Amino acid sequence: MSEAKKIALITGANKGLGLETARQLGALGITVLLGARDLAKGEAAAAELKAAGIDARAVKLDVVNSADIKAVVEKIEKEFGKLDILVNNAGIALDPIGGNTTSTTSEEILRKTFDTNFFAVVAVTQALLPLLKKSEAGRIVNLSSILASQLLHATPGSAIYDSKMFAYNSSKTALNAFTIHLAHELKGTKIKVNSAHPGWVKTDMGGSGATMELADGAKTSVELATLPADGPSGGYFHLGKVVPW
Repeated sequence: MSEAKKIALITGANKGLGLETARQLGALGITVLLGARDLAKGEAAAAELKAAGIDARAVKLDVVNSADIKAVVEKIEKEFGKLDILVNNAGIALDPIGGNTTSTTSEEILRKTFDTNFFAVVAVTQALLPLLKKSEAGRIVNLSSILASQLLHATPGSAIYDSKMFAYNSSKTALNAFTIHLAHELKGTKIKVNSAHPGWVKTDMGGSGATMELADGAKTSVELATLPADGPSGGYFHLGKVVPW
């Protein structure tokens, strides 16, 4: 394998946006590691990409499992010696749809949501940072959402003003804070860290009413994962446009 070939890890990559992101990165000649809680499903997804000529490999990665994180770090270090791209795609939404249930959102739902959408992202990123620092152009993409925007939530009449899913929204707002803080810490390095709003995409989470196809939903992540040296860091983007914090 050429030393110049880039290596990308995408969490939650056996279906939906994660798989499509892997497909698009793989089409650029990047080796894609598909993180999946269920290794069999990950291997099936990798086989689909391999059939299209993409260098794809499945890795068992339940992002809330510290043993899985440790094993993935060791695997990447042993096989590649570096990591060029980390796309923190895995996420969950447990809030009921419709209405504002902030005052009755249970501690269990809050903790489960934050465990996956925030704490796991921090843990995975911190564990893989030494390998990202070995890259000539490390890129970290955190899958956020427009629903994380505090400004839009506080603005009557905005597109998301009435979309108050407390656990999910606040977990993604916390994720955005991680993006800002980590980008600041790494501003003297070649690593860039950004938050991506993919759009309302037709996935299991997005639902049947979503307006964007998978191929378009993955574009923001792919763009941020392949930014040039003069690209932004510490930002919040959708299809090249800045999303208000």
